[in-house]
Amino acid sequence: MKRAATGALLGLAFGDAMGFPTEFNDMARIAATYGPWRTMPLPLSAGRAYVTDDTQMTLALGEGLAEALDAGALTARRMLPPVRRRFVEWCFSPENNRAPGGTCLRACEALSRGGRWQDASEIGSKGCGANMRVAPLGLVPGLDAGQRSGAAQLQAALTHGHPTALAAADLTAEAVHLLAGGLPPAELVGELRACARAGRETYRADWLGDLAERAPDRDAAAFAARGWDECLAVLDRLEAALAAPDPEADPCLATGAGWVAEEALATGLYCFLMLSGDPEAVVRRAAYSSGDSDSVAALAGAFAGAHHGADAWPQEWVRVVEYRERLLGLGRSWDV
Repeated sequence: MKRAATGALLGLAFGDAMGFPTEFNDMARIAATYGPWRTMPLPLSAGRAYVTDDTQMTLALGEGLAEALDAGALTARRMLPPVRRRFVEWCFSPENNRAPGGTCLRACEALSRGGRWQDASEIGSKGCGANMRVAPLGLVPGLDAGQRSGAAQLQAALTHGHPTALAAADLTAEAVHLLAGGLPPAELVGELRACARAGRETYRADWLGDLAERAPDRDAAAFAARGWDECLAVLDRLEAALAAPDPEADPCLATGAGWVAEEALATGLYCFLMLSGDPEAVVRRAAYSSGDSDSVAALAGAFAGAHHGADAWPQEWVRVVEYRERLLGLGRSWDV
């Protein structure tokens, strides 16, 4: 058994841990600290590979989804209470001390005060927090395309309400799902482009409610199209970079620094597709970068793990990664 769910969750955590100490550093400082990127080690502190809010929020989403699915088929009504509660628990946890994003903090604090979730969502934010945590929705077995899309957008919208955040999260979950299902990496960008075009003017009111009314677009269809168009544009940039990939160069120069959702998706995909046969190289190259290194590497690691499965990762990494048992527990639940 490939154990794609376990592979993707572990890969996300490994990328996150590897990018944790390189985030906010330029290439010269990273090189001076770690030497060549191909031999970059998994960083340890007191024998543990510590992760950031990227993995913490992935676990919050995944465990919230597991609770929702215990009650039946996934719907917005079933998903919202447990995921909202776990996001708020993450926000006020003493372990939430890994330089979390401001949008996630503000929105989760607002969610904690009750009321409609749409009032808490940061409608102008398309930060990568929307999609660095969405991998579980590509891994849960039995979801149809509509459930996967709607739930991916809803989890993003709880904090990041910009339409590009929703579309990028949707595409990220779809990429994980396709790779876990065995799609050859060479076909992935084309499939994502087709997905973006198909959903371009579809507003998921069944999952998002009246969120679009808070944005300046003329209607909900225009709101949705704005996000999908930005994602289509970054897929163009990704394809151009893949036409002449350079694994020795900072990947952020090719497809963006990853601070915003569509660039995090594109740069994570670039690192994966450029080095898809070597999952360890994927996370090293993504983490050894000048932008939002932990989020880019978390996404790249999720893609690599979904494609290769759990056995692709070194057992010495598995033994030391923070939240090991929670990651493995979710993976076991969803491996098929």
